[in-house]
Amino acid sequence: MEKQYALEQLAASFQGVIQYEEQDLLQENANVDGHSPMGIMGKFSSEGAKFYALEYLLTEEVKEAVQDNLIHIHDLDFYAAGTTTCSQIPLSKLLKDGFSTGHGHMREPKCISSAMALAAIILQANQNMQHGGQSFAMFDRDLAPYVRKTYERHVERLGSYARFGVEEIQQIAWEETKQETYQACEAFIHNANSMHSRGGGQVPFVSINYGTDTSKEGRMLVRQLLLATQAGLGNGETPIFPIQVFKLKKGINILPNDRNHDLYRLALETTAKRLFPNFAFLDAPFNLQYYDGCAESEACYMGCRTRVMANIHGEENAVGRGNLSFTSINLVKLALQSTSTEQFFQALEQYIALVIRQLLERFYYQARKKARDFKFLYTQGVWRGGEELELHAPVESIIRQGTLSIGFIGLAECLVALVGKHHGESEAALCLGLDIIRFMRNKADEATKRHQLNFSLLATPAEGLSGKFTKQDRREFGVITSVTDKEYYTNSFHVPVHYSIRVLDKIRIEGLFHELCNGGHITYIELDGAAVHNAEALHYIVMAMLQHHIGYGSINHPIDQCKCCGYHGIIETVCPSCGNAEETKIERIRRITGYLVGDMTKWNGAKRSEERERVKHT
Repeated sequence: MEKQYALEQLAASFQGVIQYEEQDLLQENANVDGHSPMGIMGKFSSEGAKFYALEYLLTEEVKEAVQDNLIHIHDLDFYAAGTTTCSQIPLSKLLKDGFSTGHGHMREPKCISSAMALAAIILQANQNMQHGGQSFAMFDRDLAPYVRKTYERHVERLGSYARFGVEEIQQIAWEETKQETYQACEAFIHNANSMHSRGGGQVPFVSINYGTDTSKEGRMLVRQLLLATQAGLGNGETPIFPIQVFKLKKGINILPNDRNHDLYRLALETTAKRLFPNFAFLDAPFNLQYYDGCAESEACYMGCRTRVMANIHGEENAVGRGNLSFTSINLVKLALQSTSTEQFFQALEQYIALVIRQLLERFYYQARKKARDFKFLYTQGVWRGGEELELHAPVESIIRQGTLSIGFIGLAECLVALVGKHHGESEAALCLGLDIIRFMRNKADEATKRHQLNFSLLATPAEGLSGKFTKQDRREFGVITSVTDKEYYTNSFHVPVHYSIRVLDKIRIEGLFHELCNGGHITYIELDGAAVHNAEALHYIVMAMLQHHIGYGSINHPIDQCKCCGYHGIIETVCPSCGNAEETKIERIRRITGYLVGDMTKWNGAKRSEERERVKHT
């Protein structure tokens, strides 16, 4: 009877997809066009794969916890495929050694244009190997040699002209290299926003980290990349991908006398105009502890927040590694079921233990897969040592260097349910919130020692999940003020988006949680207007993040564009330039769980509600 009911629910989901009735089902991910043919086919596959995993791959205890709305297994639809979540790709290695996508070998490029074209191909090929995103940890350093190759090629060509002296040849060669680098960056950005993967259903979810290469070639690449980002796409649109992360480090780019300080200032201008780059803080104590002066030791981030650094099975940096899977705990329901704080911690301990068991089960399922099942991911060396595996060898020895993450959602609503206030309202609630997250982190650390795998605590980026948890809890507990009275739960440890708070206070409060969430974290600041003419204000916010030990930060502000006349600026209802009032002809770029979306009809209901209720920080 239970399985028959599950099949009926699955059939109802399929019917909702066919008739476009279930917007939240179709648009769990705003980066996928759920109404497209491949989007619909993908959703059919997704729902069927989730059903299979629930019925045949999970233990009864885990299945019951999922159905009871207490835990959520992310990317459950990819469980049976045995894929991993994400990876920091060793771009330099793949370019230098060459690689194969299955249809011939790609040799080392001889110029920056070819190198960046191959970088895009690598991202597209790898997206089909995983269920999450991917990133380049050292984009500037990895590509700087190909800027040099381009320069040397121009010098050689110009040397054949007898009328040019050595200095003049060098000057002209650098100018031509700059132009070619700009075009290569422009092409890379266009590729990142137009190439598709997964049967044409999705643009690859990609991130790039940069900002610390002080060489002439590395600096040139970053400058041209930022300028190309400012210029936008063909009609001036804001690029959605790649997610760009500017790495900040004292002595390199933060202070006015630092070699790359001018690039940091240009990054601020670019953020003011295009929302990217975000900022990673290498001097935050939990990032600085890994830094030894070499580029590989610099902390880096993937997409909306994922961070991979600690490693008990090898070198402690991110390159050639990634997250294997993560499962999130519904802190709000645990609080609603508890009659005291003590009872809450007892329940939390119980479900952390359950999540750890489930992550282990999934790990050993993934570990049995063969290298041949993920030819690009493993045989080309995207993961450390993968190129040394035989095609029929299991991948366990390779993926042991990855991370298994315990996630959480709704700390704010959890605290309201327990003590009547969230951590933005009360210091006592803040202390309890820190106790809760510290408790979870300690359990992750204990699991690392006990099971000899890299467990971590992740501040969950919840998109479809933020509304799913809430909807089911409201049915069970009713509407509870400041707990279940909205369509969504607050992501991870964030202060609620609807709560009015000063910028510095939000940074101070959330900064306390970054160290605890070693699997990934982010703090967002929401500005009350366009920042395009006020990059200096962004500088003060970034410096405040630095002071309060934020690991990864991002600044949101409205970016609107009229599709009729190309006007950029805040558009309330009517374009101030041409008078266009047709909403479909106004692009409104907003950030959702870390990435940008221009078409808000692709957002699910919970996230649209959250965006409407975001209070600007003063």
